[in-house]
Amino acid sequence: MSSVIDLRRILDKRDAIEAARTKANKHAYFVGVAEARYVIRRAFRIVEERAKAAGIDPLAHQALIQIYGSPAKQLPVNQIADRLDIPSAFASNLVKALVKAGYAARRRDPEDQRVMLVSVTEDGRKLLVKIDEDVQFHVDYFTTNLSREEKESALSILLFYVGLSGKHSP
Repeated sequence: MSSVIDLRRILDKRDAIEAARTKANKHAYFVGVAEARYVIRRAFRIVEERAKAAGIDPLAHQALIQIYGSPAKQLPVNQIADRLDIPSAFASNLVKALVKAGYAARRRDPEDQRVMLVSVTEDGRKLLVKIDEDVQFHVDYFTTNLSREEKESALSILLFYVGLSGKHSP
């Protein structure tokens, strides 16, 4: 099983999938969608399981990732809600739980006292690193069992999902 991925093949496959989407027989399109969703779902499941094994709710783990992964390493609660696609009230409760567990800290935005900024504490950062190391081991095992064709199909539809279709690519 070759692990070499060819960008030209991925782009050609993306174009073929995109063309199949407009035809009566959309099978080739759904093959790409199925592969992409299979890979995404398995990867997300691995992350969720590793977060649970580390003793944190998967959504709280995702919140930590979004906060720590932001350019300023802090986010207002409403942006956490937006990035997790959850109501602001739920995000606020999630942040309270993270603060109580010692994984996050809150402070007022000095430029707008109405805004609460959330950052990840050192304990929260250590937890993220621990989970990521565990995730990497399991994802590596999963991806070594994917064929080149499966990897390329998944990548081709992901290009489409992020707006890099053949029609709109630079």
